[in-house]
Amino acid sequence: MYSTEYCPDCHRAKAFFETNGIQYLKVGLEGNEEATHFVMDINNGYRSVPTIVFPDGSVLVEPSWEQLKQKTTARSNTQ
Repeated sequence: MYSTEYCPDCHRAKAFFETNGIQYLKVGLEGNEEATHFVMDINNGYRSVPTIVFPDGSVLVEPSWEQLKQKTTARSNTQ
């Protein structure tokens, strides 16, 4: 999950993962030029966070709790 410290949506996504016992890697954009460029490439030049890249290569940007639930439920059903 690409995020910033000041982003409320990032805190919500983090809470979702922690509440549901889902492991994730947090990559902060502050002071991380490479990560910032990666996020901007994915988001057509925008520094949108959270940008969440899943193991299957799919991406969710600024997802709601429900979108995270749907994605992680669908993913766990295919494993």
